[in-house]
Amino acid sequence: MVSINGNPIDDVLDYRFYMTDRQLQIELLRQNVPYIVKVHKGEYDDLGLEFDTYLMDKQQNCKNKCIFCFVDQTPKGMRESLYFKDDDARLSFLFGNYITLTNLEDRDIQRIIRMRISPINISVHTTNPQLRVEMMKNPRAASSLRYIQMLTEGGIKVNTQLVLCPGINDGEELSRSLRDLGALGENLQSIACVPVGLTDYREGLYPLRTYTAPEAAAVIDTIDAFADEVQKERGVRVAYPSDEFFLLAGRPIPPVEYYGEFDQLDNGVGLMAQLEQEFTSACSLCDPCPLTRKVSIATGVLAYPLLCKLAGKAQELFPGLTVEVHRIVNDYFGHNITVAGLITGTDLMAQLKGKDLGEALLIPNVMLRHEQDMFLDDVTLEEAQAALGTPIQVVENDGFSVLSAMTGQEI
Repeated sequence: MVSINGNPIDDVLDYRFYMTDRQLQIELLRQNVPYIVKVHKGEYDDLGLEFDTYLMDKQQNCKNKCIFCFVDQTPKGMRESLYFKDDDARLSFLFGNYITLTNLEDRDIQRIIRMRISPINISVHTTNPQLRVEMMKNPRAASSLRYIQMLTEGGIKVNTQLVLCPGINDGEELSRSLRDLGALGENLQSIACVPVGLTDYREGLYPLRTYTAPEAAAVIDTIDAFADEVQKERGVRVAYPSDEFFLLAGRPIPPVEYYGEFDQLDNGVGLMAQLEQEFTSACSLCDPCPLTRKVSIATGVLAYPLLCKLAGKAQELFPGLTVEVHRIVNDYFGHNITVAGLITGTDLMAQLKGKDLGEALLIPNVMLRHEQDMFLDDVTLEEAQAALGTPIQVVENDGFSVLSAMTGQEI
C-alpha cells in the first residue's frame, strides 16, 4: 500500500486515520507495478486488509538505559521477546503502552496532534531535565520533556507515570514533578506513582533498594497533598500512589471514590479497590445458599490478603463452599517481586505440588502471556495442570468473574 487519497501510508496509524473516508482511492504496488483501487464504503468500516506485521513497520525499540529498567533485571534463558524494550508511540495509542518520547521528533508529535491520537501514555519519572538524563542515561531525556506540553496544548490527553526510586526522584523532586505536570492543565488525565521493582538479577546495575514503610508513607503524603489541592481546583485528584505504596506503608487501600475514573489500573492504581467493590456488588446479587464445592486460588504476596478477605465473604454467603487462597512467593525473580503478573509456572508448580487444590485452581489471567497459554518461563498451562493434577481455570481480573469462578455459577 502506497497511499490513500494521495496521503502516504507508512504505518498502521496512517492506515487507520485515512481509511475512514467513505470514498477511497488506494494506490498499491503489485510486483513493483502501481495500480489504483477505488473503494466506496461506510465511513468507519474497516477495509479488511491484513499486513505482514501489525504495525506495518518495525516496532521501535527503547534507546534509554534507565537505572530501574525491569528488562535489564530479567534472568538469562527466558524467551527472546521478554528482552525486547519497546518505546513505540503507536503501541501507546493501540495498547496503552507507556513511552518515554526520547525517540520521537517534532514531526512525530505534530502527526499525533493532527491525527488526534489520544490519550498517550508517557513515562516521565521526573520533570527535572538533568535528573531525567541521569535516570534514563539518554541525552534526549531532557529535551523530549517539551513534547508533553506540546501534546497537551495540541489537545491530546496524556496519562503519565513516575517510577520512584528511594532517595533519587522522590521527596522534593517528586513535589517538583507533580507541580510541573499539574501545570499542564486539563489534558493531563492522570499521574501514577509506582515504586521501583527490583529482582535478584541486578549484578553490575545501578545500586537501588526498595522502599521502607516510613518512606512509602512519605510518598503517599506528598502525592495526597498535591492531589487534594488539584481536587479543590478541578474536582479531580489527578495524582495517585499505586496500591503497592499503601501496602508497603502498612496503610489501608482507599475507597473507590479516591480513584476517580480509574485511569491507571494497568499501573496497579486502584486495582484492589475496584476488585473489592465489584466482588461486593456481585455478592449482593446472590441469595445465600448451601454449596458443596472446594477450589483454590493462586496469587502473589501483594494481593494475598485481599483474596483471603474475598474468599471469606464468599464462604459466608455460600455455606459449604471452601476457597483456599495460596500465596506464591516469587523465587524465580526474587522475593521483592510480589505481583501476581510475574509469577512463573515453575514457582506455581513447586509451591502447590502435592496439595489438595479441590475441583480447580483459579489463577488471574495476568499470570499468562497475551495468548493465555504460557507463563513467563515458558511453562504451558497444560504442563502446569499435569504437574498439579488439577484443572487450572484462568479468571478475568474483575469481581464478578472471581465470584463466578469460586462458586462455579454464573453471576
